Amino acid sequence: MPTDRTSDAGSSDAAPHLGELEELVLLAVLRLGADAYGAALRKELRERAGRSVSVSTIYVTLVRLEEKGLVRSEMGAPTAVRGGRAKRIFALTPAAVTALEAMRGRRERMWEGLDDAAEAVRRAGKGGR
Repeated sequence: MPTDRTSDAGSSDAAPHLGELEELVLLAVLRLGADAYGAALRKELRERAGRSVSVSTIYVTLVRLEEKGLVRSEMGAPTAVRGGRAKRIFALTPAAVTALEAMRGRRERMWEGLDDAAEAVRRAGKGGR
């Protein structure tokens, strides 16, 4: 059975385009669930994606994602560990999951049939350049 490969490029209800950092931040929020706050997101991005990103960059990205309707946030309870300060906790909206699934599908379609070509480039590069 063929899969639906309809382009979303011209669709008015298409999932929003995500930049790489936006995609990685959304995936980290999804993975962390109720623990999705600045420092935890930074650690997740460093450990899983190999990206060293400042907390301020993460927050700027989260604000942009909130403006796009892809995340929502709320203040957690203040804790003694944080000197009485509260954490801002982030969560995905259903639109974020749709956008992530769309990005995943695009990547998979772009990679389709390219394993042999990538291997050929890798082999050719071993000869030195």
